[in-house]
Amino acid sequence: MQKLLEDLVKNNIEITKKGNVANYIPELDKARKDALGICIIDNDENLYFAGDYEEKFTIQSISKIITLMLAIMDNGEEYVFSKVGMEPSGDPFNSIKKLETSSNKPFNPMINAGAIAVASMIKGKDAKEKINRILDFTRLITEDDSIDINYKIYCGENETGNKNRGMAYYLKNDGIIEGNVEEALEVYFKQCSINANTYNLAKLGLFLANDGKTAKKEQIIAPKIAKIVKSLMITCGSYDMSGEVAVRVGLPCKSGVGGGIVSLVPNRFGIGVFGPSLDTKGNSIGGIAMLEGLSSELSLSIF
Repeated sequence: MQKLLEDLVKNNIEITKKGNVANYIPELDKARKDALGICIIDNDENLYFAGDYEEKFTIQSISKIITLMLAIMDNGEEYVFSKVGMEPSGDPFNSIKKLETSSNKPFNPMINAGAIAVASMIKGKDAKEKINRILDFTRLITEDDSIDINYKIYCGENETGNKNRGMAYYLKNDGIIEGNVEEALEVYFKQCSINANTYNLAKLGLFLANDGKTAKKEQIIAPKIAKIVKSLMITCGSYDMSGEVAVRVGLPCKSGVGGGIVSLVPNRFGIGVFGPSLDTKGNSIGGIAMLEGLSSELSLSIF
């Protein structure tokens, strides 16, 4: 396994030249375009890694699966999905048009509009308490107490997030967001700004691979919640490229524009990858290539 991961990094460095780092959020554009890393943790806690696996980055949209789990725990499945759908949108992650032309509720929790709605459902007396609950939950399932927010990235998210604000107020107008809009946005911007590395993502992937159990076999969430999240990762987790990723990789994946992707093999291991050079859909171009190679080499596709 170790040699395979080293080869995957080495063989896909060149692909990173075909993409670009995200530049619409200040600070994200400072990432090294050719950075590439991967980490795998199996059920026996064997650790395999290669490349820039220890480099920190903000998880961005990967946070959407964390807050979805917490929102379902807080409110129940029925309530959450009365506000947010379960279907792929077929549109970019930051699109607003289907809120106006199709359904008043967001198509799924993996697009920005859906994730902002989910953020508004996290229980807490104010934004500080809500984000602290998200951080504590993330630390618990990744077994890393050092997980925290990158405040430089958060400031950039907050300063440039006008389209997200437009979506949020649209959702408030239609009764999808019931609480304070600015509070929901603060939670959303901060959850996207959580710092992690591929090891943390592999731990998150392993948690989901084992239907909500930590490496210490502690059941944190109901298995049904984990199955809902994994299903949405397959159908909606790679933005409007989710179908192609399902074909090429065949595993649940959730990407973020910080360059991270969390993936998993059910009941076997968790995978974290990092490569800030993105394709036109917002996925790590080197990360997807490495996952495709890994899946092909080890016949991992769930299909």
